[in-house]
Formats: sequence, structure tokens, C-alpha cells
Amino acid sequence: MREKKLDVVSAVDAAAHALAAHDGAAPVALVVVVNAPADADLGRRLVVTADSVTGSLGSVDLDVSAVALARDALTTRARGRHRLESHEGEWEVYVEVQRSLPELVIVGAGHIARPLCQIGSMIGFRVTVIDDRSEFADERWFPDADRVLVVDYNEPFERVEVRSDSFIVLVTRGHKYDYDCIQQLLSTKSRPAYLGMIGSRRRVRAAFEALVGDGVDPERLADVHAPIGLDIAAETPEEIALAIAAELVAVRRGGGGGMLRGEENVLGRVIRGRGRGR
Repeated sequence: MREKKLDVVSAVDAAAHALAAHDGAAPVALVVVVNAPADADLGRRLVVTADSVTGSLGSVDLDVSAVALARDALTTRARGRHRLESHEGEWEVYVEVQRSLPELVIVGAGHIARPLCQIGSMIGFRVTVIDDRSEFADERWFPDADRVLVVDYNEPFERVEVRSDSFIVLVTRGHKYDYDCIQQLLSTKSRPAYLGMIGSRRRVRAAFEALVGDGVDPERLADVHAPIGLDIAAETPEEIALAIAAELVAVRRGGGGGMLRGEENVLGRVIRGRGRGR
């Protein structure tokens, strides 16, 4: 790893790095001096990614400490003021991390997708909506979406990159389409941050039984949130969208989510049922 070092990073340069990270470039940690010993420069900056460093705070030992702090922030997403020591005395720096917004991929452009798209955008997701029907996958119905795509459910993710920070919600119009989509996802190495499938306990269990029967590892199925959403006794499309969005937030913030999932334990019943059948 070769680290690029420049003496001075201007506020404009730092803003450009932050904007690039927000738009999909590598996450970046910005470190700026906010309090320094006498005769030291305030406002010096470091721009730190996982494999590069730009700028300097004015001394090698201070830079080493600040880079370590920044790399830790890239992992923990923590931000705030920190005190550092150098041969010149005590410094205070502020660390902030910028990264692209996580993507929410809503598969199915029906009555639940519309309020879910709106809520998802409000709570900080870049929203992509996909459907195989052009009359449903229409930007007029999803003004808050970043992208609305007409796809073939035989290759639903051909134009959508599934990453470790992707949140995928399956709310198609039928069991077959949910099954086809989830089978494709689970047959690849991609493991999104969240994969949820709507449906009743019976519908989810039937899908899980078929997937296990087709050779899908039950361990991969354990990643699937189904039934989807938190249990808030939702009935209307808007309430169901809210329940799903609440689970998305729980997972994004480090919680497990899945009150419905835990209560139903559909996958456990599928595995136990197969065991009894042997």
C-alpha cells in the first residue's frame, strides 16, 4: 500500500473528497485540527480512505496517530472530537466519515412499494424500484426513487449491483417471482445487508421448503427476513411499508430486527420438518 502525501488539503479539496464518497466512491474520513499548541496551524486536514492518505497535520507522529484514529472511524462510523499528543503538545482534532447512502432495492412496484419508496428515501436510502411491468415501473408513481427499472424477473438484478450495504425487499405480485428472485440471490456469493420477503407464514414456508429442496443451504436462508417487518399489527399498505422500514432501520443500526421473523421461526420449522421426514 502506497500512501499519497500532500502538505495541504484545502477546504474545497476536502469537500470534493466527501462529495465523491457520498456519490459512491470509497468511504473517506476527514480529520481537521480544531485546537492546537501555540504557533501551530489550525485547520490543517487529512483525508483518509482504507488505502490512502492525503494531507498532513504538520508532523509525522501526529499524522500517524490521526490516521489510526481515522481508520478506526471508517470501521465504527464514529465521529467527533479527539485529543492527540505530539512533541509540540496537545492537539484537538475533529473526525467525520463520509460514505455513500445504502441502496434500498424494492423488487415489485405494487401498492406497498409506493409508500415504502417514499419512507425509504426519507430515512436515508438511495431507492431503486424494479418490476417487469412497464405500467407499474413508472417514475410517475415513484417520484422519490433514484432509479425505476423495468426488468425481466429471470434476470432481475442484471442492472442492479448487489453489495454488502444493499437492502433488498421482495414485494412482488406473486410467490413465483419472489422465489425466482431469492433463488438467484442465494445462489451467488453476494450477501446483502438485508434481504426480506413479504408473505404469510404459509407462503414463506412453502418458499423455504422449495429452496431447501432445490439445494439452497439453510444457513443462507437464515439471512432472509421473512415474514418481513416489525410486528406493529400493520394492515394497510402504508402501515406495512412502515413496519418494513422500521426493520430496515433496526438492521442498519446494528439490531437484528425481525420481531415477526423471530415469533414465526418459519425456517426452523422447515428444517425440523425435513428431519422428521428422513
